[in-house]
Amino acid sequence: MRIDLASTSVPRWSRAALLTLGALAPVVASAADAAPPVPNKGDTAWVLISTVLVIMMTIPGLALFYGGLVRSKNVLSVLMQVFVVFSLMCLLWAIYGYSLAFTQGSDFLGGLDRLFMQGMTGDSIAATFSKGVVIPELAYFVFQATFAAITPCLIVGAFAERMKFSAMLVFMVLWFSFSYLPIAHMVWFWAGPDAYTSADAGAAATATAGFLFQKGALDFAGGTVVHINAGIAGLVGCLLIGKRTGYGKVAMPPHNLPFMMIGASLLWVGWFGFNVGSNLEANGFAGMVFANTLLATAAAALSWMFAEWISRGTPTMLGAASGAVAGLVAITPACGFVGPMGAIVLGLIAGVLCLVAVSKLKTLFGYDDSLDVFGVHCVGGILGAVLTGVFADPALGGAGVYDYVANKVGDFDMGAQVIAQLWGVGTTIVWSGIVSLVAYKLVDLTIGLRVSEDVEREGLDTTLHGERAYD
Repeated sequence: MRIDLASTSVPRWSRAALLTLGALAPVVASAADAAPPVPNKGDTAWVLISTVLVIMMTIPGLALFYGGLVRSKNVLSVLMQVFVVFSLMCLLWAIYGYSLAFTQGSDFLGGLDRLFMQGMTGDSIAATFSKGVVIPELAYFVFQATFAAITPCLIVGAFAERMKFSAMLVFMVLWFSFSYLPIAHMVWFWAGPDAYTSADAGAAATATAGFLFQKGALDFAGGTVVHINAGIAGLVGCLLIGKRTGYGKVAMPPHNLPFMMIGASLLWVGWFGFNVGSNLEANGFAGMVFANTLLATAAAALSWMFAEWISRGTPTMLGAASGAVAGLVAITPACGFVGPMGAIVLGLIAGVLCLVAVSKLKTLFGYDDSLDVFGVHCVGGILGAVLTGVFADPALGGAGVYDYVANKVGDFDMGAQVIAQLWGVGTTIVWSGIVSLVAYKLVDLTIGLRVSEDVEREGLDTTLHGERAYD
């Protein structure tokens, strides 16, 4: 039997950035000659475990990380925002998000084949990144749901302690619909490896893929789709909403650094589901992704800490944890393409660069990004995305780019790949920036973005939610 790719969900693009499609190896055997693939239980189990890990890195991981960094009068508001946004996005993903991101449509957005999860059963299958290897579509659906849910939650940190809860919810729905879903489709949607049976078939399949996939942009687990996308939205938000009352005049230290450390640690552990789960298969390649994620994060934690120690005179827990998050962000797009030594170098650079971004850029330009969403997620994401085009080079120990027509790693052109990466970075910045600006403005004109000064001074916990974190 032949797999009907038109009705089979096709996952994000990872290792596959098809290089030259002409004059390659002989055409491989037709899928019609093979038995229908059956999901491997080990692959299925790993994807489901990875899904749980990403849920854990959001609730409670991200929530505790953010909650520990704000003042005690606003900790519940941040926990509430992360928890509720995560829940809301999961439902929107089921209703229309998955369909618009991961079914065939235009270069910029998918179709309605999976609207309200129609046609999705326990027997539905989704392609992986190996020919003839599949996983249950429902497993892929829930895994991708966690990505769609955590990304808007990241934005919360940029305008923490001053945005209306109702305004935040409306903005998130708009941003998810018009920024996250199109970017996810542009970067990750493709026809699946089994469609690449010849040069002509490969070219035809690529023509149905997302816009940035066609440009050759590499993003293994979300450098553009998640981090740059959310980071730009956060920057636009904190600029439009304005600074917190008293910002720059009164001290606003984190109220609970142990919360912050626990949250950062849960993020680190959960990120193995985020990155390694994106491989969709439990194999040796997943082991390399795991190693890259571990090493880059450790390197970034140390580089931020030592840079802070040199510049400020003391190493801090906040600095080490922030460096770890910066390393996780930077390695996300690169983890399936670079080698371990490239991952370490990337982490070392990310720790220092993101420290400079959060300590110097805010002072230089005078914006109040409460929890450094732009400085860590956007700057780290840009760094990781661009340097993926460098360290993916097999000559530098990278894994290269797999050519599914030739069924081998293709020739690597660093210059061309960096240009492709810049296409991904630039498109995400412009798209998310415009969508975010329009969405914030619409919300501001209707229900208003910001709480009153009295509400802000008293704290959002009691005024908006009628609760208090501590007696």
